[in-house]
Parts: sequence; C-alpha cells; structure tokens
Amino acid sequence: MTSRVAATRYARALFDVARKESSDIQQVGRDLGEFSRLVAGNELLARTLSNPAIPVQRKRAVVEQLLARAGQISPVLSKLLLMLADRDRLALLPELSTAYESRLMENAQIVRAQVTTAIELPPERAAALQQGLVRATGRQVQLETRVDPSIIGGAVARIGSTVYDGSVTTQLQKVRERLAAGAAE
Repeated sequence: MTSRVAATRYARALFDVARKESSDIQQVGRDLGEFSRLVAGNELLARTLSNPAIPVQRKRAVVEQLLARAGQISPVLSKLLLMLADRDRLALLPELSTAYESRLMENAQIVRAQVTTAIELPPERAAALQQGLVRATGRQVQLETRVDPSIIGGAVARIGSTVYDGSVTTQLQKVRERLAAGAAE
C-alpha cells in the first residue's frame, strides 16, 4: 500500500470518528495541520519521527511530550497520533494532513480549482472566473491562481482531474492540427 493510500485511509477514519464523536471536525483539521507543520518545520524532529532505526517506544514518548505541550488537542487526534507512533507511520503526517483537508472540503461541498493565466488576474476577473466555476461545478470553489506566460492568453482551469483549457496556446495547436489535416487531404 502506498503512503498516499494509507494516509487517505487514516484521514477518512479520523474524519469519520471525529464526526461520530461530535468533535469539531474543522478544529481537528487545524490541529492536525499545526502538528504536521510543527514536525515538518523542525528537521531534527522530522528525521527522528520518520527514522526506522529509532525504536517505536521512543517515538511515542516524543509524540506524548509534544501533545502534552500542545495543550488542547482533540482526544480523537491524540489517539491517532499515538497510534501512528506505535505503528511507526508518523512519516505519513504531511500526506495525512492534506488528505484530511481534502475530506473537509469535500464535506463542505468545496472544490479546489487551480487556474493558470498568462498574466496576473485582476481581483474582479478572478471573482468572475470563480463565479463561472461555481456555476459549472455546482459547488463552492476555492480558487488558486498561477501565472504562466507560455499559455500566451486565456486560462487553464484544473478542478480535480477535469481540465478546462481555454488557453491561446491550445487553440493555436488545434488550428495547426486542422491545417495539417486539410493539407494532407
């Protein structure tokens, strides 16, 4: 099983248990993200928790100390973090945090759209594009914009595995293909 698949399963289980136990699923997500960033931001800590040569008991002790210092962390999340330490799966934390965030967004009917344009979008154009994507998907859209001058003009929007390509580069490529097909006849 790949680490991404395992992280997604842990995230789903955490989400389901947190919701079942009436925990604040948003707060669990924030706590998980903060814990994951804490570990990732400290190179020594990250190496310690992901090093297979370090005994599991020692990793659990480190996680217990971190949880004690953190204070108000959801019991559901605390149990998961200790279980990950016991199973030597703490290296999954970054992917688990990302998967949990995706699960939260899915639950809230929000999709993430990555939009690439040739130039920076003015705020009013970004808002109009976001509204168009809301109409196209029927969900709330969290817009992430990127600039890539190589698309010449237009925009490329990626929502999950669906790509809406309205770039000038793609349109020129299609014209080239039609011209080449017409010349071949």
